[in-house]
Amino acid sequence: MWSQHEVQQQLGIINGKKAPDLIIKNATYLHSIFKKWMEGNIWISGDRIVYVGSRMPAMSEGTEIVDAAGKKVVPGYIEPHVHPFQLYNPETFAEYAGRLGTTTFLSDNLTFFMLLGNEKAFKVIEQLHKLPFSFYWWARFDSQTVLQNEREMFNLDAISEWLKRDDVLMGGELTGWPRLMNGDPDITASVIAAKKAGKKIEGHFPGSSERTLAKMKLLGVDGDHESMTVEEVEARLLHGFAVTLRHSSIRPDLPDLLRGIIEKGHDIFDHLMMTTDGSTPSFHTDGVMDKCIQVALDAGFNPVDAYLMASYNVARYYDVADLHGVIATGRYATLNFLEDEYNPVPTDVLSKGKWLLRNNEPTEPFKKVDWSTVPDFNLDFDLDEKDFEFKHSVGIEMVNDVITKPYEVTIDLSVDKLSGEHDESFLMLIDRNGKWRVNTVIKGFADHVQGFATSYSNTGDIILVGKDKQEMLHAFHEMKKMQGGMVLHENGSVAASIPLPIGGGLSAENVEVLIEQELKLKKALSERGYTHGDAVYTFLFLQSTHLPYVRATQKGLYNVMKNEVIIPSLER
Repeated sequence: MWSQHEVQQQLGIINGKKAPDLIIKNATYLHSIFKKWMEGNIWISGDRIVYVGSRMPAMSEGTEIVDAAGKKVVPGYIEPHVHPFQLYNPETFAEYAGRLGTTTFLSDNLTFFMLLGNEKAFKVIEQLHKLPFSFYWWARFDSQTVLQNEREMFNLDAISEWLKRDDVLMGGELTGWPRLMNGDPDITASVIAAKKAGKKIEGHFPGSSERTLAKMKLLGVDGDHESMTVEEVEARLLHGFAVTLRHSSIRPDLPDLLRGIIEKGHDIFDHLMMTTDGSTPSFHTDGVMDKCIQVALDAGFNPVDAYLMASYNVARYYDVADLHGVIATGRYATLNFLEDEYNPVPTDVLSKGKWLLRNNEPTEPFKKVDWSTVPDFNLDFDLDEKDFEFKHSVGIEMVNDVITKPYEVTIDLSVDKLSGEHDESFLMLIDRNGKWRVNTVIKGFADHVQGFATSYSNTGDIILVGKDKQEMLHAFHEMKKMQGGMVLHENGSVAASIPLPIGGGLSAENVEVLIEQELKLKKALSERGYTHGDAVYTFLFLQSTHLPYVRATQKGLYNVMKNEVIIPSLER
């Protein structure tokens, strides 16, 4: 917020005693409240709009003046449901998205919460706040897996420290909603604390019945982003939920949802938001929220409604419309300049008074975040022959890239190499501290991956998969040498890799470079028999117990529907 001194300077501009820093003149801009295009001049001081209207200021000496004639000006786009740890990190994702017009992010805190603890997490967040973007956060209540120390880590005191922060706008997302519905005291206490702190509660209810939706609303949940059909959108709106429509690398549902809404003639656009929901890097090759807006325009939406779903609707729902989503006095000076309203990719981007893009050219990079706060991924253990013993007859079968089910293993697991004539592979989950492991078999992953290792996972533990135990070990050693990453290894050498030096889970590269690395890795996996949609999500969700039906977790192979361990993890 602005200090009293800053406010007095802003008043001085209105009183004609001081010049603004920037004037956008002859602007045709979208006014989110009137829901129409208006014309006028925009005065800016620092990162704040101090006046919007027909007048020009009395003083303009030293002021940067930009003539916006011929352009359309819209509020900066808001991503309301960001998982900013999908190989990229919050800083690099914001820099990439910002130059495409997405400058405000409501971000998942799960990785920070689990990896850093609150004190270090808050130090990183304060650095992010110094960048010319707007970062807001969720407060997670559960790990979306089964941890050995779940209750110790996700305790009310630690969660409450997040809920006390002004930059935390949301509790959730509630991947552990069955616990809430069954009266679990820990997650119930967290929801109550969040409601008392004035935070929205975001659900995670894929395929939920109307009965479940009603119960969740009574328990305090405000919104949900898991609609996969128009009928599910209708059910959520019927019960008063805020609805965020998803367009992601594993659920690209937005085109069908928007077409269906138009076909049914629903006038509900004021109550809809859109999200890319933590898509992997290559999904963003053609945009972030600009991509969602384009989908809405292609579906036949009125441009005003399309832009508001990615700006004002979000700001109003999360009670930050006094700062975001409206081109009006007192808001952040965050504006996108468009060639016309049918092309949401901006030619110029102003974010909190700083130019990110001018005449389609990026401005100079901003001060970087110091990621040394994040502990290095240094493994102080090695693997031996005993670690590669596979004995159990229950394995994991992939239904698609993220859904799995148990199956009976009938192949001989005593061999060092499995045949390439079937799609069964060895699978290991190993504690990043080397204390335990889970050994099983995965069916449907690929038929010719010799060895693959990744430190990118839900919990930051290590996943090994492959046909050849020796190549799996080589992949592990290569990942260990690079201090975290994803490594595909075969015939004694690296076939593809993505270094992840920030804590073993995040890249330090800009998103453009990371996209190239990801596409190369995915192509290599595809050539070796991976046939599903998104391999990165396969590794991320292998431990995630908010999805059916069987998962590899810190406690062992886990039956999600029965809430029980099938095969316990082994101490090393």
